[in-house]
Amino acid sequence: MTDPVAALARRRNDLPEPRDESLPLPRRLLTSWWTWAVVALTVVFAIALAAQWQLLTADVPVTDGVIPGINPAAIRQGFWLALPTLAFWTVVFIWADRYRPQRLVVWYLTLGWGAAVATFISIHVNTWAGQQLAVAGNGDPATSARAAIFVAPFVEEAAKASVLFLIAIVARYRLVSKVSLIVLAGLSAAGFAFTENIIYYARAIVYSSENIGVGDADAAVSQLVWLRGVWTCFGHPLFTMMTGIGVAVALRTRSKVVRVLSPLVGYGAAALLHMVFNSQASLNNEQGQVLIYWLVAVPLVLTAATYVVRQVLKQARVLATRLGDYSQLGWLPESDPFVFARQRLRWWAVMVAATRGWRVFSATVRLQRILTELAYLRDGQVRGILDEAATVRARELVEQARGLRGVAIDDPRGLKLSLPRLRRTGPVSYAPPSYPGPAGLGGNWPAPVGQAPIGSPGYSAVDPTWGPPKG
Repeated sequence: MTDPVAALARRRNDLPEPRDESLPLPRRLLTSWWTWAVVALTVVFAIALAAQWQLLTADVPVTDGVIPGINPAAIRQGFWLALPTLAFWTVVFIWADRYRPQRLVVWYLTLGWGAAVATFISIHVNTWAGQQLAVAGNGDPATSARAAIFVAPFVEEAAKASVLFLIAIVARYRLVSKVSLIVLAGLSAAGFAFTENIIYYARAIVYSSENIGVGDADAAVSQLVWLRGVWTCFGHPLFTMMTGIGVAVALRTRSKVVRVLSPLVGYGAAALLHMVFNSQASLNNEQGQVLIYWLVAVPLVLTAATYVVRQVLKQARVLATRLGDYSQLGWLPESDPFVFARQRLRWWAVMVAATRGWRVFSATVRLQRILTELAYLRDGQVRGILDEAATVRARELVEQARGLRGVAIDDPRGLKLSLPRLRRTGPVSYAPPSYPGPAGLGGNWPAPVGQAPIGSPGYSAVDPTWGPPKG
């Protein structure tokens, strides 16, 4: 029977309950609240996207007539034009989330939130706020410069970052570093930019095809794709990353003041950068935009990229130090702090395990996840954000790791890939039997005495009277 005091301590520290691995996989999936979260939010995503589709394709009545909606063919073309940018940022952020990767469903929910829910909220709130400002914008108040500068940054950054606060509430235990929050913030922003780019590209396709003054319609659309999908594609991920850092600082500190102020400062920095970006894009001339781009935007992006890389490398030091604590206590082998803190050895262990069967591969991946969780569990204790309940969880993780040692690849140094041989072995050639050959079935009878062929061993008769001396 579960101790209620221990259960309460786990809930206060947001520590997961031990799972019963003996249950069949379908039952574990049906009893996991993550499964139902995916189902429920997928329905929400579908409804939000369908509502935006209906809004964009519907005709808008204005004073002088009707503004036709975007045709579905243009939206489909915009989808394929925006997809490469989404794929690029998804790979970049998932690659950065290497030491303590989130669940696949967390990546999916974050990306879907940015692409569906955040865009749904933004398109309605931006339009409403633009109408309240009484800004004329060719039937679409959200397109005016005033709304883009003073409304859109605050609305969009709040919509994108709201998923970070939801995950922090329901799964705070898995958000263990700045990298974790940067990755989730970046995925939400990448999804938001994906849907926003589809809308911009589709509008450009329709406008350039209906107005002869644009000139080459394909060239105009291509220019917009290069501008939004390549040169300024860093915008939304960079802005939302600031909020992610603020939330990460709040989750890894004991100070109540910092816990309150840090997310607000991060959100303010995100909105400020977004506001400056929109103001330059709306009000500055082309020469000024190029100057600001190379003197301000590019150095800022390089600084942010350097910061993320340093945070990824810092994770290796955390793993080495905290696993070293358990190694000194005798809970872990002495090689673990070195092996599991180096990404090259972790990858090599996974590659070697992948060539030795699913059982070895699965055990190796689980062992790496368990020891990474163990290291950050210790880090939380050192920082003072976890109490003695973490020690109970640490014992559970050590026992799980010990049970995987005999199957998993825990130290890949000196091991090679177990690949099948591609070169066929040639047939074995045997020398033909030489006379006199073996006697019996299938053989040859021995040659008569004195008639052994040349090159064969000589034949000598045995004296039948030979024997031991008789005393």
